[in-house]
Amino acid sequence: MSSPESRVSRKRGGPPRLPRAAGQAASPPAPAKEKERAFLVGLDCRTRPRQKSDAKGARAGLSGQASAARESAAGSGASKAPPIPEFTAEESLDELRSLATSAGAGVAGEFLQRRDRPDPATLIGRGKLEEIAGAAASVSADLLLFDHDLTASQLRNIEQAVNIRVIDRTQLILDIFARHARTREGQLQVELAQLEYMLPRLAGRGVEMSQLGGGIGTRGPGETQLETDRRKIYRRVRHVKQQLENVRRIRTQQRQRRAAVPVATVALVGYTNAGKSTLFNVLTQAAVLESPRMFATLDPTIRSVTLPSRRQVLLSDTVGFIRNLPHTLVSAFRATLEEVQRAALVLQVSDASSPLSAEQDAQVDRVLTELEVDAKPRLRVMNKVDLLSAAERDSLTDDAKSVHISAAKGIGITTLLDRIDQMLVEDPLSRVHLRIPQREGKLLSLLEARARIYSRAYKDGLVELEAEAPESVVRRVKNWITD
Repeated sequence: MSSPESRVSRKRGGPPRLPRAAGQAASPPAPAKEKERAFLVGLDCRTRPRQKSDAKGARAGLSGQASAARESAAGSGASKAPPIPEFTAEESLDELRSLATSAGAGVAGEFLQRRDRPDPATLIGRGKLEEIAGAAASVSADLLLFDHDLTASQLRNIEQAVNIRVIDRTQLILDIFARHARTREGQLQVELAQLEYMLPRLAGRGVEMSQLGGGIGTRGPGETQLETDRRKIYRRVRHVKQQLENVRRIRTQQRQRRAAVPVATVALVGYTNAGKSTLFNVLTQAAVLESPRMFATLDPTIRSVTLPSRRQVLLSDTVGFIRNLPHTLVSAFRATLEEVQRAALVLQVSDASSPLSAEQDAQVDRVLTELEVDAKPRLRVMNKVDLLSAAERDSLTDDAKSVHISAAKGIGITTLLDRIDQMLVEDPLSRVHLRIPQREGKLLSLLEARARIYSRAYKDGLVELEAEAPESVVRRVKNWITD
């Protein structure tokens, strides 16, 4: 357990900010206010089926120790697969701190409670809740952030005990998504996730949602306020889903038009803040927002990339994943994540400099399994190698399934493009010998732009070429192919 630590000024900063719904019109510029002061609360259950050493062993696998341990276990007759690495309670609390910063809050203190099992009423126990309430008040905290999902009753009980706003992990992620959504599609997806999160938590949220009384003068026709609010939310959910279905239909039409041309799609996936947008900008010369904050990218972006073989592919930048990504978000972002499902190749970007790289990759694998794309061809891209020491960089070796790069410094980009070229099977390459009349300027220009030319000779008004070209180009020059 860590004692609360004041990290920003103790002066309160204005009234608490209510969570902003996605799609809400921006208000006029207001005078700058101090950040909301958040007090973080974590929970470490001793009965969880993992030990801290499992996570350490998974990280050691990056340097070969984990694989040696697995081989040793296999040699001794162990039949169980190695456990999937997971975050420790301390590491999870560190991630919550990053989420709070991305949401625009300042961390005023932290508290980590260790219990055998979660308390069904208050998650951490009433005694510790009173202690946390005093600690949060001593640092003038505006809200409590729990690194755990809270039920409606837990949320109500905690708020009554601490007398300040209480937000759980899912609600915090939804608020970050609402802040960063820019396009209408992204705003609709976030709003749907917010509404589905809100529905089971309406009961008991204050007097305005309480049921009708049972005494004299309170009986009569009508419905409770809870039922009224629930009916309004259901109506809004249906409306948002209909609009998202229209977006999905438009995306399907766009894919069908793209399918008429043999252009493969490559999808970038990975843990949030792994450097996907930076890599996307380097490969496509685009200007997608690059930010160290979590979930800076919500709206999908697709750009064209020319490979060393002169083939054209479409590169898609997607939303970053995170530990225990709320299911409502996975469902709401279905239209966006379909780009991953339709991709011919998945580039899984990892932060090679992070000590939690193994745990983050395990969380990404879980989401890809849920999306049913775990069987797709996948290339693991270990990014940010420039942040490693010289000895660590020298020990890195690329293999058939992974490549090490630094998108920020441009290290390994050529190797990455070559590997993408090798793994794509759409529009396959073939080497041909051509004799094309010099008057066929369009065909010669097409070959210059879309094929690798190994030799060229001019004879009797003809151009003799030895070239390697995609199948789509070979079909257009097939009349000039010679044996």
